[in-house]
Amino acid sequence: FLEHVSLVMENDQNAGDDVISIMTLHAAKGLEFDIVFLPGWEDGMFPNQRALDESGRAGLEEERRLAYVGLTRARRYAIISAAANRRVYNQWVSSLPSRFIDELPAEHIERDAPEGLGASYLQTPEFSGGQGMASGGYQSTKSRAMGARAAGPRAQVIDGVGFEVKPRAKPKVDFAIGERVFHQKFGYGRVEDVDHDRLEIAFEQAGDKTVVASFVEKV
Repeated sequence: FLEHVSLVMENDQNAGDDVISIMTLHAAKGLEFDIVFLPGWEDGMFPNQRALDESGRAGLEEERRLAYVGLTRARRYAIISAAANRRVYNQWVSSLPSRFIDELPAEHIERDAPEGLGASYLQTPEFSGGQGMASGGYQSTKSRAMGARAAGPRAQVIDGVGFEVKPRAKPKVDFAIGERVFHQKFGYGRVEDVDHDRLEIAFEQAGDKTVVASFVEKV
């Protein structure tokens, strides 16, 4: 697919400037456009959950750098979109907007949630922006984010016809800092931090990792 996109991009360059270019964030480095569309900004997709599980904080920082690359490609507008519900591996799943949206300066964000499913969910007053992702932030680019980070529990889609949305209870996390645990892939380690259902663990062989609590057991 990426090879095909690359060929299409080469053809587009010969067709004039009034075109839409599709590329990965890695391929966009060094380029600039008046308007940039950044789809798929949902926790678990971006930042990618696998990167968080396998590389912990280092993986999160790499994903954050990619977010910065994407936003700074835009001269005028960066339009960020997030799906409240998405079909993954033949199942409907729900998600929150990416944590990176929550880190953008609030004064540079214009929220625009569509009417219907998820509109009130994405326009909750618990949205909190304004911390910025890095020194300098994105002050030259006005970001238009579809939705905002909500403080409530994630919603789970029950059916694929009416898209009935019901709240899903947060999993109970019963781990304490300093507790010794075991992971099938990373082996033994000790809990360094607890963040909802995610644990920061210092593994004896694999180093520091962020893993979902359900994947480890106490020893």
